[in-house]
Amino acid sequence: MNTGQDTLTYVYAIARQTQPLRELLAGLRGVGRAPVVLLAADPGSGSAPASTGPAALALLVSAVPQQDFNETALKDHFEDLEWLEEVARAHHDVVQAVAARETVLPLRMATVYQDDGRARRALTEQQPAFARRLAELDGHTEYGVKVYLDPSAPPTAAAPTGDAALPGPTTPGKAYLQRRKAQHHARETVYQQAQQAAEAVAAIAANYTPHRVRHAPQSGALAGPREDRLENVLNDAYLVPDADAPRFRTDIEQAAREFPDIRIEVTGPWAPYSFAMTPGEAADQAADPAGSVGQGP
Repeated sequence: MNTGQDTLTYVYAIARQTQPLRELLAGLRGVGRAPVVLLAADPGSGSAPASTGPAALALLVSAVPQQDFNETALKDHFEDLEWLEEVARAHHDVVQAVAARETVLPLRMATVYQDDGRARRALTEQQPAFARRLAELDGHTEYGVKVYLDPSAPPTAAAPTGDAALPGPTTPGKAYLQRRKAQHHARETVYQQAQQAAEAVAAIAANYTPHRVRHAPQSGALAGPREDRLENVLNDAYLVPDADAPRFRTDIEQAAREFPDIRIEVTGPWAPYSFAMTPGEAADQAADPAGSVGQGP
């Protein structure tokens, strides 16, 4: 029991209490290798009826040092990429382990409460909304689709680059202008392919799901150390019915073959990070980026 004296209550996700989940948690470790446990709603609160059946909801939590996760410390830690990576990986591993067995509602990284009591009350007060969201996520999994291009590479079907573009004798200046024109045209061609690829992806995905979240493109460095030249121009997430997931992936991968100068990647299955919030909640968070991480009520 975390009383909040030297530790805070770190919340990873919300899930239904089931026997398979309890068995999984017996060996699951979270941030700082702390044991992950279930924290049920507060039965003594009158804000909402406490659920006690097999569909009862619980928070997945562990204790973390207050000195590292209080508001002041978090502001400093968010500048420490090594610390962030370690916490993010631990958070993700817990959520993914649970998602492999149960429907899970992931919470944002570094969601912390002063103690177990406050975390319980938050769950109790919002339990109906959480239950509805979990029901919407049942039988669905998140998949990502990313489109990359190399703006410096010539397209497979390159445009002609002869002297016809600038009539008359070839001079160094004219040759330079011809090269620049060819490079500009090649770049436009690759971006046009990327646009067509994005439209093809959206059309295919519409056959399987209406649920899409468009994330901001990632920087090229995130594509991998050997692929720094690649530019991520599309970074979408889809909530796909589990029964349709193999065909969804196959159709996207087949469409990718139609665009030789574009790289299309399908990632997943993932826990539904992009769909944990309702569209209204997601819009509120987008309007307040600072709310993406921090302490709970």
